[in-house]
Amino acid sequence: MKQTIIESAKRTIELEALSIKDLAQYIDISFEKAVQTIYQSKGRLVLSGIGKSAIVAQKIVATLNSTGTPSLFMHAADAIHGDLGMIQKEDVVLIISKSGESPEIKVLVPLIKNFGNPIIAIVGNIESYLATNATIVLNTTVSKEACPNNLAPTSSTTVQMVMGDALAVALMEMSGFTGQNFAKYHPGGNLGKRLYLTVADLYGKNEKPQVLSTASLKQVIVEITEKRLGVTAVVDEDHKVTGIITDGDLRRMLDKSSTIENILAKDIFSPTPKTIQPDVLAVQALELMRENDISQLIVEQDRHYLGILHLHDLIREGII
Repeated sequence: MKQTIIESAKRTIELEALSIKDLAQYIDISFEKAVQTIYQSKGRLVLSGIGKSAIVAQKIVATLNSTGTPSLFMHAADAIHGDLGMIQKEDVVLIISKSGESPEIKVLVPLIKNFGNPIIAIVGNIESYLATNATIVLNTTVSKEACPNNLAPTSSTTVQMVMGDALAVALMEMSGFTGQNFAKYHPGGNLGKRLYLTVADLYGKNEKPQVLSTASLKQVIVEITEKRLGVTAVVDEDHKVTGIITDGDLRRMLDKSSTIENILAKDIFSPTPKTIQPDVLAVQALELMRENDISQLIVEQDRHYLGILHLHDLIREGII
């Protein structure tokens, strides 16, 4: 029984993968026209559908909005009962349907045509009512559904979604959509944080351990212990960074020294600490930590000591 279940899952994946591969043959001048029409529009892209295609449309709307193409969803059934009012003069309408023959679609299409809005069809039957009445047709025909009865929308909804992704990516490239743009639309997510969060947003929440180079070993230990960052910066009278002392430095010193009464900070500090500017992206700080196998960075500007950035700050914000 277990083997049958596994074989069923693999067969489903293989059939849907084949449908996606076949989809490439339908990417032609019509796809280019669709992208150009959406890109040149002064309005929004309104997506509609019925049944499973409506759910796919909602996903594509989410992808488009997050990648710089203003879009909204209009359910085909609700559209013919009042929601048509959401379509504005400059909008482009994209209707998704496998058969292209749904009753709601047949009512909706002529109404939109009367408005004068261009209609792009993502449709699995290019001889259907929707296909023959659309301005632009994107063919998403599949040879077989993954459903064993060849009935439930499986392969067909997969290729609809992939076609939507292809549109979104092409529009991103045309508009020059960047990582900074992505961060603007995803300010609360971890992906967005990797693109906009800077060192300055993080280090200020920490204590600011620091000692002079003439500080005694006891003062160094107390400072590291109280500030709880496993490190202290060594600074001069003008608060310029001259070095760093870590927990590891203390352990190595104790291992090598037979007497510690006269040891000062300048005797054990590392004179070339890894530092970072406050305006650097947090993700770049993470890369610097990884490259040097360290968990803290001194934050400075013009050698002026500002604070400590700890690996835990990056973990807390979901950068890792």
